[in-house]
Amino acid sequence: MGQLASKRNVVARGVHFSTNEEGPPRYSSHHFDSTIHRNHDLRISPTIVVSDEESSSTSERRGSRAELRRSSVYSTMDLVPQLEHYANSLPRPMTRNRPSLETLRKTFEVNSSSLPTPDPGNEESQAPPGKGPVRFGWIVGVMIRCMLNIWGVILFLRLSWITSQAGIVLTCVIILMSVTVTSVTALSISAIATNGRVASGGAYFMLSRTLGPEIGGPIGVVFCFANALACALHTVGFSEVVRDLMREFNVVMIDSVNDVRIVGVITVTILLLIALAGMAWESSTQMFFFLVLLISFANYLVGTVIPPNTEKQSIGIFGYRGDIFVENLTPSWRGPKGSFFQVFAIFFPAATGILSGVNICGDLKDPNNAIPKGTLAAIFWTTLSDLVIAVTTGVCVVRDASGNKSDILTGNSTDGCVGLACNLGWNFTDCIHSQACPYGLANSLNLLGQLSGYPYLITAGVFAATLSSALGFLVSAPKIFQRLCKDEIYPFIIFFAKGYGKNNEPIRAYILCYLIAVIFILVAELNTIAALNSNFFLCSYGLINFSCFHASITNAPGWRPSFHYYSKWTALFGAVISMVLMFLFTWWAALITFCIIVFLFGYVNYYNKPKINWGSSVQAGTYNMALSYSVSLMGVEDHVKNFRPQCLVLSGPPNQRPALVDFVGSFTKHVSLMICGDIILVGDRTTRPHDATDSLVKWMNKRKVRSFYTPLSAETLRAGAKNLLQVRSLFEMLYLSVILSVCLSICCCQQDATKTLSLSAANPIIYSCTSFSGFIMKT
Repeated sequence: MGQLASKRNVVARGVHFSTNEEGPPRYSSHHFDSTIHRNHDLRISPTIVVSDEESSSTSERRGSRAELRRSSVYSTMDLVPQLEHYANSLPRPMTRNRPSLETLRKTFEVNSSSLPTPDPGNEESQAPPGKGPVRFGWIVGVMIRCMLNIWGVILFLRLSWITSQAGIVLTCVIILMSVTVTSVTALSISAIATNGRVASGGAYFMLSRTLGPEIGGPIGVVFCFANALACALHTVGFSEVVRDLMREFNVVMIDSVNDVRIVGVITVTILLLIALAGMAWESSTQMFFFLVLLISFANYLVGTVIPPNTEKQSIGIFGYRGDIFVENLTPSWRGPKGSFFQVFAIFFPAATGILSGVNICGDLKDPNNAIPKGTLAAIFWTTLSDLVIAVTTGVCVVRDASGNKSDILTGNSTDGCVGLACNLGWNFTDCIHSQACPYGLANSLNLLGQLSGYPYLITAGVFAATLSSALGFLVSAPKIFQRLCKDEIYPFIIFFAKGYGKNNEPIRAYILCYLIAVIFILVAELNTIAALNSNFFLCSYGLINFSCFHASITNAPGWRPSFHYYSKWTALFGAVISMVLMFLFTWWAALITFCIIVFLFGYVNYYNKPKINWGSSVQAGTYNMALSYSVSLMGVEDHVKNFRPQCLVLSGPPNQRPALVDFVGSFTKHVSLMICGDIILVGDRTTRPHDATDSLVKWMNKRKVRSFYTPLSAETLRAGAKNLLQVRSLFEMLYLSVILSVCLSICCCQQDATKTLSLSAANPIIYSCTSFSGFIMKT
């Protein structure tokens, strides 16, 4: 590639760039010495000079320049490959972020007294040196954050009820099915996360930069709404626990439903104020919540092995017993929510939250390593905890209990007694027949607290899980939505892109997400919100898996994830199963969500068409399809049934002959090939604007002319026309000459007769075409 020259004290006149330990290479403008070789007709190719500037005196820096010259017949300005740019091939302590092509190609003025200037248009630019931001590892930044968002209200308040409805076996099936969906999604998101570095915006940023705005926009909208809905879900769960505590102390504000609404609105308002005040202490708070949760789990496991007293037995708790385990293995569907998929829809939010670490990937020390390891570890430990709680509650607690100590059997007679508790010395027949039992596995929502050693530690765990999850979703949703608004994919939401303060806080987006959360908190029905939340998260997971599948199957050059433990077929399976579960959970909500996604996709793809080029897999797929179809047509003979005119129009600049362009477009009808050829003479090169091609293409698009614009440089008009015609076969040349002659005849009728005759006489090809067109028109 290049030659390593000896060190010199003279600064070469050429292209300079310098490298140091603190930043990317800097480029200077291209300067050539006009005095050198003045009397010789020589063209000096650009020379790249690499200078290694030390931090010593000026004289030492001038004496330590190492020049790396690249002389090429093409006179390119490409950077000579450097080892540190290949980050994946170096040991981990030496890895650096690879510069983009934009960074390598753009030139900058060298300022020896300043640090390298980052490229403002490059999203991967490095921040200026100084005190860097706080970076997290895979445990604190990903695993603990994901576990806190996965452990939530469903685990503490609904898992025991789900076990009573579906039984132990089907509950484990529900848990494993949910984990299958989230695990496949975690593999897909790990592949996408390791395909590049993101600054902010989390999952939306990575998906949109990988797949383009057509798919990234709908994913961003749905994911933001799902996060706002999840905030409402965990807030309602917290409010239900507070309402139950108030009942224990005989405190009722209005009624059971309105109390949940009041407490929920107050809670989410406080969380909003905390988010607006700043989240510098968020990491320490999350660690505190995590410790509280671990203590509450340990308290629960200790409580299951403590022999139950009479009070616990009256509420259906009898410790580990085989007969209770056998009785609770099979399902017992009750109420309107008593079906497998309805219960599955209620549980599925307990498996969400796997994208919490991805949403802060810009704050991780090593995202490529932290996101896969932390996300998969969080899924493993939370799945284990779900299975343990489902099995232990099914082994220790009967389904129905009255809570009345007088229901104990004094003798051995069990005549007329109904239920498994009769064999254990308790008669709960009356409340079972009236279906009014307030306690037991099927009725008590606070069963984990009753089964634990100290009930209030479970309450503290519920508070920690719900508040940490609600706060995390309330913070992440506005951040993602702000990035979506900044991309200007949907112009009607740009209002929410404005940030405030030194941290660019999206206050307007905070208010919007707060209002969405309040609307669903006023529903005050945890099961309904959980079902809707499952629908939107399943939609998000399905689109994420489809994104990974699409990026893999198109073989895009930009798709090179360092995480290799994924498969495009597992990603496709995750996308399909997510869509199927959406319709099985709540088919009407799935239809509404599907219509919203199709509308958002169609709006971006066909109406808005933002001028954004992120090198997406959609573009790679379009290229693959066009190439495959073109190659397949090479072996197909022409047939009269499939004949379409293929028109080559010597229009010159199309905007100068709009009548000619419209005439040919009238019989191509947007379904046939049309090429507008523009022969540029050598003398006209200097006067031609640099953006002439782009402006002419925009003119044709604005006029809705479906045509290719092909400028061709030639010495004469005849030579240019000959080059255009020679690209076709003999038969196609004859056909194109007929079309060309007709077009020229129409064009010549609009011109002065003298100019027409002189043009035809000077160009035999055009003259023959014109004559032939007259013959065609006569016949």
